[in-house]
Amino acid sequence: MLEEILSQVQSGMLSINEAKKKLATFENLGFAKVDHHRKKRQGFAEIVYGEGKEAKHIISIIQSLKKRNNQVLVTRVSKEKAETIQSVYPEFIYNKTARVLYWKDPIEREAKATDNGYIAVICAGTSDLKVAEEAAVTAEVLGSEVRRIYDVGVAGIHRLFNHLEEIQNATVSVVIAGMEGALPSVVGGLVSHPVIAVPTSVGYGANFNGLSALLTMLNSCASGISVVNIDNGFGGGYNAVLINQLAQKGVRKNENALL
Repeated sequence: MLEEILSQVQSGMLSINEAKKKLATFENLGFAKVDHHRKKRQGFAEIVYGEGKEAKHIISIIQSLKKRNNQVLVTRVSKEKAETIQSVYPEFIYNKTARVLYWKDPIEREAKATDNGYIAVICAGTSDLKVAEEAAVTAEVLGSEVRRIYDVGVAGIHRLFNHLEEIQNATVSVVIAGMEGALPSVVGGLVSHPVIAVPTSVGYGANFNGLSALLTMLNSCASGISVVNIDNGFGGGYNAVLINQLAQKGVRKNENALL
């Protein structure tokens, strides 16, 4: 890209000011600076946190991101805000449960997952679904296959065992639970892959809006468990994608070495 832009400047097809715009690592919208260098640094374009932002501001950010990327993901978007954005960008898909708004280029959308492994998103109860779906949709938009295993909390542990083989064959599991937050410890003791625990704010008074679940997960005696913040389904899904991609790179490297 750099050589192409410099060649266009040299030939007179592109002015220096136009070249500077193309080479800029971020775009200043006045109220926000959109990081166009994020994908080069981290592998994924900047993801927009929608809560607290006005719909008109999200629309402007989307316009900036769509010019340079084949996918855009906006998290924590209310239904009303999503409808306003979709009136301008009807191609965007809104997942009401996850509160996620996203767009993928049609070619990108039809393409299969970019890796061979899959992520298990495991949810304790239906009250945790909005966090679980945020994790699942995030992982899917970022190119990973997701297997949803919902309503398998410890109050009926036999439900989890019914999916044990599928869970054990995953590259990484994202385990979401509220109340006392015990489910990640159970899963962590049954699998040989990384487990990302996501505490939710679901629970009665002594749950302290997810603090009790968070502390349970942080104090887990099962090895291989990492914990993200309360209700942070996005963080759990994003980290799972990174682990999944690294694992598949290792698989491909080993396959190439055998050729």
